[in-house]
Amino acid sequence: MNKTKKTEDNDHMRFADFQGDPNIGLFGIVTEKYTVLPEAGIDVSFLVKTVAYTTIAGTKLCGLFLAGNSHGLIVPETITEREMHALKNALKGVNILKLKSKYTAIGNLILCNDKGAVISPLLRASAEEIAECLNVKVSIGNMLDLDIIGAMGVATKKGFLLDMYVGEVEFKFVKDALGVDGDIGTVNFGSEFVKSGILANSKGILIGNATTGPETARIDEALGFI
Repeated sequence: MNKTKKTEDNDHMRFADFQGDPNIGLFGIVTEKYTVLPEAGIDVSFLVKTVAYTTIAGTKLCGLFLAGNSHGLIVPETITEREMHALKNALKGVNILKLKSKYTAIGNLILCNDKGAVISPLLRASAEEIAECLNVKVSIGNMLDLDIIGAMGVATKKGFLLDMYVGEVEFKFVKDALGVDGDIGTVNFGSEFVKSGILANSKGILIGNATTGPETARIDEALGFI
């Protein structure tokens, strides 16, 4: 069963799971203009109205395989023709780039908002076309010696949250690249891979329902709501 629960004091924040899994960030992507979800199991109506419902690469893991902002959406080479048609039909005016790369978990490799993007060194050869699709400057970097910067952060045009173990140099690099301030933290009772438990834009935040009170407060502040 999919559940979305509104918090008592914050209209901009809600808790949810997808079929009992609090890692909602693996199943969807939210930008300022649209969202992509596998089905209508996660209520994002308080964040955005335009929704594309589709699987990606034959799975429900839309958040794992996609990255994007208001201008564009990056999809893996393993996307099917039917899935691409569903995206194009629902997301009018959004640039959709089918990335020619053996690395298909694009959501783990790109951290972006409407002001900038940080991509994994694994996608270095595709930096120019990613920048063109998203209409932002692209910076290349890893985090904690890992090439999965997308998995370790979540960003909007108001703020960002990174893995709690990120150092000062890496934090400043992301801050400069995305053009907003942020913070470090965890989600879903200690997960450092914060993308996995959060769907957010400048209007609000949907958080995995295993997230604790202190984690929630840090997320709220990092994403610019406090």
